[in-house]
Amino acid sequence: MSRFVNLEFADGSDNQLEPQPKALVKDEAYYLAEARTAFETGNFEPGLRAYSKVLEYNPKNVVAWTGQVRMLIELGEYREAKLWADKALERFPNEPELLAAKAVALGRSGDLQGALAFSDASIEERGDTPYVWLARGDVLLARQETRADYCFEKALLLAPRDWFISWLAARIRFFYQQFALALKQIQQAVELNPGNFLLWLEQGHCQQAIGLVGAAEISFTQARQLNSQCDEADKALLGISQAGPLARLRGKLRGLFKR
Repeated sequence: MSRFVNLEFADGSDNQLEPQPKALVKDEAYYLAEARTAFETGNFEPGLRAYSKVLEYNPKNVVAWTGQVRMLIELGEYREAKLWADKALERFPNEPELLAAKAVALGRSGDLQGALAFSDASIEERGDTPYVWLARGDVLLARQETRADYCFEKALLLAPRDWFISWLAARIRFFYQQFALALKQIQQAVELNPGNFLLWLEQGHCQQAIGLVGAAEISFTQARQLNSQCDEADKALLGISQAGPLARLRGKLRGLFKR
């Protein structure tokens, strides 16, 4: 032990040297955690930048390559997502989640045949992860195939009680305007993680999309309470208030008939 750990001063007091806080190390692991946090809070642009920083430290990090493609898909940049997927697949030609991500980018761009081929390849490469099956569902919805339901069920079975997977499934359903099914999925996510403002926000959007205005107002209010900086919740609540009492009444009536 160092002789300087405890020092006795002339006045008889002894001073224990305070341990110095460790400097924050912004390395590969740091930016990977930042990217994941950004993804889970719906901040896809910062997530894209964080995954890019990961690759500066380690160009062989396949999670970051896949993450970049997925962020671009979430941002609606499907052409860029395909280009980055191609670059990544040059390094990792047999990576199931990369193949799955490219399948989604192709499907949402309108290349339905190519999307199915890459989705098939992702499963053939022993791709048995929740994302591979969510991506498969995404592709089949783009192709308007009812088999998509099985894919979502498979993804949820692989990640039981995982709010993140339920949230992603809801986002896919919402994208393809399956609002009632999206609502069912996001409700599961809210049950699993009720403190996440983003889930309440997206639940409100699903409710509003099927005319449940009163329920949507409650969800948006909850989102704002959990995150007072949520501008999207404020805008949604303003829109509901401007719609007037008649819209709320219609929403309540729809809610009664759905019970």
